Amino acid sequence: MHAACTSSGFFTITNHGIAPGVIAGVLRQAKRFFHELDAAKRERLHMRNSALHRGYEPPAYTSIDGSAETKAGFNWGYEERLRPASFEGTYDGGYVELDGKKYEGGSGNLWPAEEDLPGFFEGVKEYYGEAMGLARHLMGLFGLALGLGEGWFDSAMTHPGGIARLLYYPPGKPVEEEQQKEQDIGLGAHSDYECFTILLPSGTPGLEVLSPAGQWTQVERVDGGLIVNIADFLMRWTNDMYKSTVHRVVNRTREPRYSVPLFFSVNYDQVVETLPSCISPDNPPKYGPIRAGEYVLERLNTSTKGGKGSYGNQDWADGDEGAKK
Repeated sequence: MHAACTSSGFFTITNHGIAPGVIAGVLRQAKRFFHELDAAKRERLHMRNSALHRGYEPPAYTSIDGSAETKAGFNWGYEERLRPASFEGTYDGGYVELDGKKYEGGSGNLWPAEEDLPGFFEGVKEYYGEAMGLARHLMGLFGLALGLGEGWFDSAMTHPGGIARLLYYPPGKPVEEEQQKEQDIGLGAHSDYECFTILLPSGTPGLEVLSPAGQWTQVERVDGGLIVNIADFLMRWTNDMYKSTVHRVVNRTREPRYSVPLFFSVNYDQVVETLPSCISPDNPPKYGPIRAGEYVLERLNTSTKGGKGSYGNQDWADGDEGAKK
């Protein structure tokens, strides 16, 4: 893990303990949301109605690198109803959102009504709980890899954050059509924001990583495997020792692609400073202290339509008047 994190910033894990049925179940919910839920009902869940970038994300509504992205998404974060069984004995009930607030009902999420998409919430909950438990385990392994001990991060994971998405990438054109090679970008070139990402992909390829030589390289899918990549916050925390690699998604097949990324964070109200094992006389801290949620929210606010955010003192994107309320 340490070798991968200090070079490519990507690796694949198998034998992760999440049952094949749970994985198939959440991918099935992704298909249902985008193809069975009435368009008008998806629109009522539009992320313009959320100060936390939650809910339905239509194609091209967000953009990371300026591309007109073809993907559509559904976004949610942690809430008490999603608490995994693995949190028992370690969770302190202190969860706050990215903005440091506790929301009525304990959630800033926007969910389809049960009668509109029966079983959707429970199907999503099952995978989310398993993935959050896996993420906490991985943080213990990162502690070992960084020479800090397996329990080093435990005090920062007493009410951790975990934003997840269901993503749909429509079929593209075959790669042999030269004019298509850099068009129809599903998800533009970017690095992730939190500590790390656990990505569950469907069988359709599309994920590409930018190599040190500046070439886009497709990430091969391992049957039953989950892809893990380091994100910007952990790179910052490790004083740039761990690499947050630029990647994108381009569906060059005639099949739809679905994926379920989980972006894992420590407690959003946790103030983070450079890890002691990543500091030396020749490599002093490059970054000052910052709250985890504050960092993530600032980054999210740059990716909404028009490059404007929907929280705090940011300007509001055109047409987002409803979100102010």
